[in-house]
Amino acid sequence: MTSVIPVDLLAGATDPGYFAGLVSTNVSDSNTIALLGFQESFGRDVLGEAASARRLWNLEWQAFHEMGSYNRETNKIYVTSNYQSLDDPINITVIDLGNDYAISSTQYPDVNEANGGTTYYPPGSPQGNGTTPPRLLFCDEGDFTHYSGLVSVDPVTNTSEVLLNSFLGRNFSSVNDVRQHPITGDLWFTDVQYGFWQNFRPAPQIPPQVYRFSPSTGEIAAVADGFVASNGLEFSPDLKTLYVTDTGSQQVINGINGTRPATIYAFDVVDQKRLENRRTFAWVDNGFPDGIHTDTEGNVWAGCGDGVHVWNKEGSLIGKIWVGVESNNFAFIPGGVLVFSNAQLWIVEGIKAVGREICRDFGVCG
Repeated sequence: MTSVIPVDLLAGATDPGYFAGLVSTNVSDSNTIALLGFQESFGRDVLGEAASARRLWNLEWQAFHEMGSYNRETNKIYVTSNYQSLDDPINITVIDLGNDYAISSTQYPDVNEANGGTTYYPPGSPQGNGTTPPRLLFCDEGDFTHYSGLVSVDPVTNTSEVLLNSFLGRNFSSVNDVRQHPITGDLWFTDVQYGFWQNFRPAPQIPPQVYRFSPSTGEIAAVADGFVASNGLEFSPDLKTLYVTDTGSQQVINGINGTRPATIYAFDVVDQKRLENRRTFAWVDNGFPDGIHTDTEGNVWAGCGDGVHVWNKEGSLIGKIWVGVESNNFAFIPGGVLVFSNAQLWIVEGIKAVGREICRDFGVCG
């Protein structure tokens, strides 16, 4: 059993060094994972008394970066690796849940530089409990010769279909992350300039925004702007709120700028099509919030500079899965969560929290 370390917020309020002394690790070869409780509810209601944590993999390359989508036909989780160079394109790391988390690496046709993604139900496919997601959906950042867009992949047949690669003819910068609305089937996604900042995409032609795309009609709309770097996005379990992360404090050309956004914004979802009432939900204390998910109780989880941070639906930080190094994303599985920190893969098992999409994707409900 892994105990939750209680955090004394009053001590931290007057001792700037308090938080740095909670856990120690060698950040160049992280081997420590800790569960930090900022509120009692984190250990009691979110993790539970049976939670335990361990490292599964520590590699010499950054295999565990983004996405983390499940396909029930293969019983595997699909993770995108970190970008290295155009000579070494982003790979898809496949985690076999039925074989003690064994890993392999692959690529798919028409997926050039993959980043975020989700499970995907094509138009007409049922999204109810117990159905099998027939496809994965990749955010392809593109390169100098390929447009950025959304690509649907069947991992069983190794076939791909480009669903979208422009905004009415205008080239996206680097499509970053995506979610499918479980009722309308629309794809909500972000676009940001990381390909340009990392020198594998041309200069942007379009601002960083959030979009809604209907794969059945082709309708596309920009639904939110005003970001430095619109990145991860996620619905609340009641689908009434959309959370969007802004990683503007990290711009590869200029490095980290702590005065730029490291922020999660919340929007009201109106008529399942529009966004209103933008407000700051959270600003992170370490790094920036990247991949984001919610659980069925409405708690908001995000990959940040030292692990995964968890807020309750009121926006109060209640706990951290602390690994001491940057965690860009993570994935819920039944009874657990896989944490991606590029070269390392971690797992927290025996948790009480249930990811928003667990019932639909895994068919494990209640």
